[in-house]
Amino acid sequence: MTEQDQKNYTLPIIMMILLFGMISFVTNLAAPMGVVVKGQFNVSNFMGMLGNFGNFIAYAIMGVPAGLMLKKIGYKNTALIAILIGFTGILVQYLSGLLGSFPVYFLGAFICGFSMCTLNTVVNPMLNTLGGGGKKGNQLIQIGGTFNSLMATLVPILVGILVGQVTRNTAITDVNPVLFIAMGIFATVGIVLFFVNIPEPPTNKNKHEKFEHTPWAFRHFSLGVIAIFVYVGIECGVPGTLNLFLTDPNGFGGPANQAGFVVGTFWFLMIIGRFAGASLGAKITSRAMLITTSILGLILVFGAILMPTTTLVDMPVFKSDFSFGLAQVPINAMFLVLVGICTSIMWGSIFNLAVEGLGKYTEPATGIFMMMVCGGGILPLLQNFIADHYGFMPSYWVIIVALAYLLFYAVSGCKNVNKDISVD
Repeated sequence: MTEQDQKNYTLPIIMMILLFGMISFVTNLAAPMGVVVKGQFNVSNFMGMLGNFGNFIAYAIMGVPAGLMLKKIGYKNTALIAILIGFTGILVQYLSGLLGSFPVYFLGAFICGFSMCTLNTVVNPMLNTLGGGGKKGNQLIQIGGTFNSLMATLVPILVGILVGQVTRNTAITDVNPVLFIAMGIFATVGIVLFFVNIPEPPTNKNKHEKFEHTPWAFRHFSLGVIAIFVYVGIECGVPGTLNLFLTDPNGFGGPANQAGFVVGTFWFLMIIGRFAGASLGAKITSRAMLITTSILGLILVFGAILMPTTTLVDMPVFKSDFSFGLAQVPINAMFLVLVGICTSIMWGSIFNLAVEGLGKYTEPATGIFMMMVCGGGILPLLQNFIADHYGFMPSYWVIIVALAYLLFYAVSGCKNVNKDISVD
């Protein structure tokens, strides 16, 4: 690809970066929306998390079909279909507010999950190709990843500002501006991509090689699949349940805008952690990073469980105007927000450990990983079932068990004991 060709792709590059952000925007909208639907429909924490569950469980269903779509119709057409599905999912959530229907809201979240899973399979290789591969392509992916994290930071803040104090009058229609933004971006990106000619990343559509084994034949990969499942559950369960705790009368019972600032700070710390992880990655092994962050995460979550919720601290929080301020919250919340530093590097560490030594089995292994993102819906649902019956802080024992598994995987489970299998 010539330099002139690359210049011609400026607009689609911007569109793909916007899609990178939309994946995070729509995915992370589900948890703070749990606060809204709890207020409107007077449902339990478990029911409040059903939208998040619907969003993530779609990954388990769509992981393999998304890969098949890439081979059958190409990246651009797959992206266009995913955008249309995403727009539809947001539109259904908007209609659920007008209809006052919880089932319609759940359906919208489920539809959005299909879109997010499909887009996840598209945006990385598309950005790499539009950048011409190499360092330029990798740089675009890093920019997209940063924008992705920024959107995760802003979503709970925006929802919190729009909702204010959660009352019986709280409704999905309160967050219509957020839904309009999402639909507007989907529509804009879809129209631009439809009319712009862009190169297709290479696929293996003509590759008919049959392997003697599958990635499941490798113990460290099989255990790594479980690790990815519980990791995404930790990343979503910690801030999602924290948001409910901070706004629920049976928890801290504070205003939703303050809860949004606190939870947004969790995602902001993930941005910081990813920058730090990128700079330390050349000096520290993935195994050492996962061991360290798992232990630190365990200490922080133990602290959140054991400390009384009546102990308040003034915590620095990231605000919507990109400044910092102080919010008075239970010390438990501060400990849980700091877990964001730990989760920031876990995906990359687990992925590297799980695919090391897989050789030709790496590509199918990656598809399996995408399906395991569904852990982000299942673990938080389990956690909030416990929260309904035993309280918010006791529900974090689910996170303790998940972090303990990650520590086991980093210490022992990641070792490749199947080196006798040929991977060439």
